[in-house]
Amino acid sequence: MAAMLLTDHGGVEKLVYREDVATPRPARGEVLVKVTATAKNNTDRKAREGLYPTKEKGEVTSFSMGGSPTLTFPRIQGADVAGRVMAVGEGVDASRIGERGLLDFNLYPDDRRDINLTPDYYGHGADGGFAEYIAVPSDQFHHVPNPALSDAELASMGMCSYQTAYHMMTSANVSAGERVLVSGASGGVGTALIQLCRIVGAIPYAVSQLDKAGPLLALGAEAVIDRGDLPTFVERVLETTGGAPIDAVMDLVGGEMTDRFIDTMIVDMKHRATYPRLSIAGASGGNVSEIMWTRIYLYQVQIFGVSHGTREEAEQLVEWIRSGELKPVLHAAFKLSDLHEAERYFVNRGSSYLGKIVVVPDSEWAEHGAPHTLKGIA
Repeated sequence: MAAMLLTDHGGVEKLVYREDVATPRPARGEVLVKVTATAKNNTDRKAREGLYPTKEKGEVTSFSMGGSPTLTFPRIQGADVAGRVMAVGEGVDASRIGERGLLDFNLYPDDRRDINLTPDYYGHGADGGFAEYIAVPSDQFHHVPNPALSDAELASMGMCSYQTAYHMMTSANVSAGERVLVSGASGGVGTALIQLCRIVGAIPYAVSQLDKAGPLLALGAEAVIDRGDLPTFVERVLETTGGAPIDAVMDLVGGEMTDRFIDTMIVDMKHRATYPRLSIAGASGGNVSEIMWTRIYLYQVQIFGVSHGTREEAEQLVEWIRSGELKPVLHAAFKLSDLHEAERYFVNRGSSYLGKIVVVPDSEWAEHGAPHTLKGIA
């Protein structure tokens, strides 16, 4: 089969396109999926570049939550896979052949449904969807027949973004009526957070560039707050909320913004109904933040580090996708053989970028990719 192989940590030159990779076979309890679209996530780039240090700031490494690194080379990346079941392994009902579905991207360490302590995922600890075929556990490939959703749109709703977003909210116990500040609102996790807030009845305030305000408001944001002009950021947030403090922050940015985010929550403490809560699932603005711990414990700010999610959360998200309560936010599709170009576009994306990029195998391009191409890309 054709696949894009990550051969080592480094730049896009470490991604090598080959057409002679062995097609996987489904083991017991697995299904073989013909990949029609796989969403690109920022973790693909960060894993490729080795940007997951946990001890030394500058170390080049990847996930090793289970005690040892699971990213080995060559590796096929790509976590959010949509496709169709082509074959089944022993113990799987053959009636599943032909089903269109979406992969729960997690490599779960055990069968527990409500906790996931050693997060890993397809495309990192096992081969993912930047290929023509993938073999995955049958109970993690969820049937989503919805004919109104194209395969590319379905992939754009993949669990890497939506499950991370939902786990940020469940960790912080976000509830109806609460004001939630969403940073990085125009990306995959950010747009998922806006929708999920509305589903549970919370009020999302999006932090983004103002030229993206229209689509973010249409998606469900209560207001869009310009991420620039740091000295006035807190004042502008509180002006938008009518002076009411933010109840919880969903932080995908980190860096110097984190302290500003905390400031939006620790005003008018006498009129708060809950503790200030900060969920962190990204550090696009910097991996190191300077925070006074006295501000954290005196104001009783609860901090939640979030990575991936649980089986229960994945199943709830699939139900919301099937019901149409969650909507795709698809930016564009790229051919698998053009993944280098997709990576460069993702890193250098301009102000028009909103939502997700998906990668489509060349053999599936005419049906599943071409309708969603960017102008100027064949």
